[in-house]
Amino acid sequence: MRPGLYAIVDVDTLAGRDAVEFTRRVLDAGPLAALQLRAKSLGAGATLDLAAALAPLCRAADTWFFVNDRADVAALAGADGVHLGTTDLSADDARAAFPALRVGLSSHNDDDVRRALAQSPTYLAFGPVWGTRTKADAAPTVGVEALRAVAAAAPTPVVAIGGITLENAPAVCDTGARAGAVISALAVDDGAVTARARALHRALGGG
Repeated sequence: MRPGLYAIVDVDTLAGRDAVEFTRRVLDAGPLAALQLRAKSLGAGATLDLAAALAPLCRAADTWFFVNDRADVAALAGADGVHLGTTDLSADDARAAFPALRVGLSSHNDDDVRRALAQSPTYLAFGPVWGTRTKADAAPTVGVEALRAVAAAAPTPVVAIGGITLENAPAVCDTGARAGAVISALAVDDGAVTARARALHRALGGG
């Protein structure tokens, strides 16, 4: 995984804006570390349709494309991988069913980290580093020093999650985390999306 911005296109946060056009504008700042589709409010069919539209855009932008939660949708859409939470399908089960997929795993504490690393994920997401408004059931914040410790010890790339903004992105980069996952700080007015994505990418250590 290259360093920098792990962009999350969250359908609910976009609040009706065109997710495909938004993704195009984000990818114009790339190539990025990765881009993930998060579509909690959509059914499987609509999520697949959207993922299938985003996959070729990410491929053309040389940016890994992940689908949140749904390994089946990721595989059918031609995504590079799936991102799984702590209560989702295990990485081992996802790989057994869809061996071509890369698998990213969430973690929120030391026990989560140990369980996730035992499954040899493509990357380990850790946080929330700061408070976040995009997850109603978010885990307690972990802080920058916990992120630093995990980034130093993990044998796989670490992606910081939770509350990352342009202002605090340099602190994430300083911990040794490979990338930072961003939702809200990207959801700016359409005309500013590419500039904001480019600034976040650079602040998080991207080229």
